Amino acid sequence: MHVTDLPTPSLLLDKARLTANVGRMLKQAEKLGVALRPHLKTAKSAAVGTLATDKLRYGITVSTLKEAAYFADHGFLDITYAVGIVPGKLDEAAALMQRGVELKIITDSPDVARAVAAHGAPFDLLAEVDCGDHRGGVQADGDDLMEIAAAFRPVAEPGEAPRLAGVLTHAGHSYGVNSIAEIERIAEEERLAVVGAADRLRAAGHRIDIVSAGSTPTALYSKDATGLTEYRPGVFVFFDLDQQSRGVCQRGDIALSVLASVIGHNKAAGKILLDSGGLALSKDRGANAFRPEVGYGEVCDPETAAPIPGLYVTGVSQEHGHVKVTDPAAYERLPVGSKVRILPNHACMTAAAYDDYGILEGTEVTERWDRVNGW
Repeated sequence: MHVTDLPTPSLLLDKARLTANVGRMLKQAEKLGVALRPHLKTAKSAAVGTLATDKLRYGITVSTLKEAAYFADHGFLDITYAVGIVPGKLDEAAALMQRGVELKIITDSPDVARAVAAHGAPFDLLAEVDCGDHRGGVQADGDDLMEIAAAFRPVAEPGEAPRLAGVLTHAGHSYGVNSIAEIERIAEEERLAVVGAADRLRAAGHRIDIVSAGSTPTALYSKDATGLTEYRPGVFVFFDLDQQSRGVCQRGDIALSVLASVIGHNKAAGKILLDSGGLALSKDRGANAFRPEVGYGEVCDPETAAPIPGLYVTGVSQEHGHVKVTDPAAYERLPVGSKVRILPNHACMTAAAYDDYGILEGTEVTERWDRVNGW
């Protein structure tokens, strides 16, 4: 089917760009000498996961236990659930392990660590370390790290008992800077924090097998991965305007877009209206810190994805995208009923609105790839 024959809004995934993005990250992991454990919360798709793991050569990261079950159904058995576990979810996690999933769970709570140790299932627990993002995690040099470790026997083999298997961190603050030099600095801060935590635990007699770091910017621009065992980038498979605004990728790397229809011309208000609003694009304005003109997405040609100069989704209501018009010629170029593609600010949030991807090869949609949503 030709891309412009699709109903709107539709989620599009450019296969050539996806493949190139994955190849770039696989080469970087090999260069750094670490495993790649892609965070599939972005794609939530087994087909994308197969590419991103080099045909399951690597394990994966997920953000929900529902994702973990979906990927297990598709043969992915080495999984890290990288959101803090709570005691009420331990039975669900243990059920996945009974299916053969090698599941890693995380916490930054000594109380949760004790609940994991008391549960009885042979969990592999990772202590979450705060490397500067200040979302979650214990301090690498703090008492809570050692209190988490104290809940477990210092040395345990995989699958032998609940055990402290490693440490994990995430440099989410790398999304808040706009130069490669700053990303490189944060990548080193991330590495030093999590490796320092691992060193403390080993000095106390604990066997630490996993030292996990990762965000797309730091994974791509790290110069030194000494002491790390893996990186967990996610949005690199698709990229988006937020990453492009920081120089992490180029516009031509952005693999995800939304096909939308022009549904109205409000010339009195100086607007073109689209059928893709907040629910189709999300309300994430992440790129605005460095490109305030972007609004909620960049309006592009439906076939080439080349930007249409000066046109952005400047406002959204639930089902309407508002495009501010400064040049009246835009009304002639985009008559009611015509179609455009929107490049998203935050690919993860935009994709979450859809059940599948239309896989784009050139201007043809050749297949559909499913994805999992919800919790």
